[in-house]
Amino acid sequence: MRGVVNWIVIGVLGLVLVACGRPELSDAKLSDKALNLEEYFQGRTVAYGQFEDRFGTVRRRFKVDIDGTWDGTVLRLAERFRYSDGTQETRNWALTKTGPETWTGTAEGVQGLARGTESGDTFNWHYTIDLPLADGGTQRVTFDDWMWLLEEGRLLNKAYMSRFGITLGVVTIFFEKE
Repeated sequence: MRGVVNWIVIGVLGLVLVACGRPELSDAKLSDKALNLEEYFQGRTVAYGQFEDRFGTVRRRFKVDIDGTWDGTVLRLAERFRYSDGTQETRNWALTKTGPETWTGTAEGVQGLARGTESGDTFNWHYTIDLPLADGGTQRVTFDDWMWLLEEGRLLNKAYMSRFGITLGVVTIFFEKE
């Protein structure tokens, strides 16, 4: 019985630690800039990123070329990923502006609707997606995705990836307008 109690305590502490250290939309803004996704992603953008597992080990690096179009309601993003191991992937997002600061979105592999909110220089985006694996299968994960407008043309993205509520790692991406 004592062993079970210890595992429960360890599990609860693990969940508390996982919940710590994430941004909030209510966090103080560090600039007076306003991130407008439809303006930022209109045209061509390039991004560089990496995935770190929950222990801080970099597992994968990549480059993304993004072509964006905005029709007044829907922002379409054609993303072409090139990974350092030579593999490639494409993802096509359709993001619909649902209010002055709110968005929904769909893309290949996304389960249901992605939902996001802009607040000043920040955008927070939540979605569940079946990510392709090297063996041809997929793994269903959830993203808590944060973007911050650093300065004109530059955007920093930090996405917390989890499965069954357990953080698997963090994806960090730096976007730059071309």
